[in-house]
Amino acid sequence: MNILMNAVQAMDERGTITIVTRHLIPEKCVEVAISDTGHGIPPQQIDRIFDPFFTTKASGKGTGLGLSIAYGIVTTHHGTISVRSEVGKGSTFTVRMPIADE
Repeated sequence: MNILMNAVQAMDERGTITIVTRHLIPEKCVEVAISDTGHGIPPQQIDRIFDPFFTTKASGKGTGLGLSIAYGIVTTHHGTISVRSEVGKGSTFTVRMPIADE
């Protein structure tokens, strides 16, 4: 939910959010990709976005905990989360979670 809310906020008033899910059989995982057509993340900030308390929002508008919490939840369950972004075009966050053996 935190990733989705960031996507909404990145687009200001208009834009498109796309959610794509896939079952990756050879990798034994499921993948969820959330893409937005927002302002994108500058390259100098991309390595910090999962750091606790890192935010680019104005004071009082965000805590900088949303993405770090998402990262913690995903990695605790042995998954991965990654981001691709281009300034002025948007971002895609991809979450991969392993499928438990039965």
